[in-house]
Amino acid sequence: QVQLVESGGDLVPAGGSLRLSCAYSGLTFKTYTMGWFRQAPTKEREFVAAISWRGGRTAYADSVKGRFTISRDNAKNTDYLQMNSLKPEDTAVYYCAADYGTRWYSTVPMDYNVWGQGTQVTVSS
Repeated sequence: QVQLVESGGDLVPAGGSLRLSCAYSGLTFKTYTMGWFRQAPTKEREFVAAISWRGGRTAYADSVKGRFTISRDNAKNTDYLQMNSLKPEDTAVYYCAADYGTRWYSTVPMDYNVWGQGTQVTVSS
């Protein structure tokens, strides 16, 4: 049984930093992409970043490029999302998700097979 568990969400002032973690277990597929998404109240879930199963490739939404960094620690079965220079518009519930498909990555939530429960990030102005 695949399980993803996010942690690290918090309330931070604008300009601050946070590091989110996504601990995963039960992933038996040989290849998969891990993605981070976020969803603010009344808005659709949107793509934030993705990392390939080996960790060699990364992708980012334009809104976070240069501020957020996705990384992977295979020894710990954990992915990270380092978020710097946070803005109030970054406030959302952040989710990690695994995609078993053959594509490198997708920005479409429906393409991801397994989701975590989410962690709340709130950035105060």
